[in-house]
Amino acid sequence: MESPLLTGRVAAVNVSDGGVPKRQVDQAHVGYRGLDGDVQRNRRHHGRVWQAVSLWSAEVIDGLRADGHPIGPGAAGENLTVAGLDWSVLRLGTRLRIGERGPLLELTAWATPCRHLRPLFSDGDVGRISATRDRTSSRVYAKVLRDGPVGVGDRVSTVPLAPPA
Repeated sequence: MESPLLTGRVAAVNVSDGGVPKRQVDQAHVGYRGLDGDVQRNRRHHGRVWQAVSLWSAEVIDGLRADGHPIGPGAAGENLTVAGLDWSVLRLGTRLRIGERGPLLELTAWATPCRHLRPLFSDGDVGRISATRDRTSSRVYAKVLRDGPVGVGDRVSTVPLAPPA
């Protein structure tokens, strides 16, 4: 089932020299392997082409923070914190266009939380952001279909799939 057409905005762009948390930057270039300036220490579990960009919902982060968890944009390793998209209707295979000349991404897999994220939760329960428990709280990976710049405030919109020929 295809996701409905949605729009939101980039609330934060996050990069790291390796590991978490990622630091916020105003903008970055997104290429085939991910965001320029972003490095993954563990290439066995992170940074493959189908994991080039990690996205997460600003609303999920806000809800976790309101529940008393010490978390913020980039803390869980996401590259793009996105506000305004209804995470509950996103599906793997959904394509996202960012900005006017920005990248085109395709959602590929829900991200599995690891033990390094335990300090972000007051009770250490990383499972609360696991897709197996609740997909609407999970981070999601994307592959890059088209390179381009991304910046805070850029529009994020789903792209309808072309009908089969």
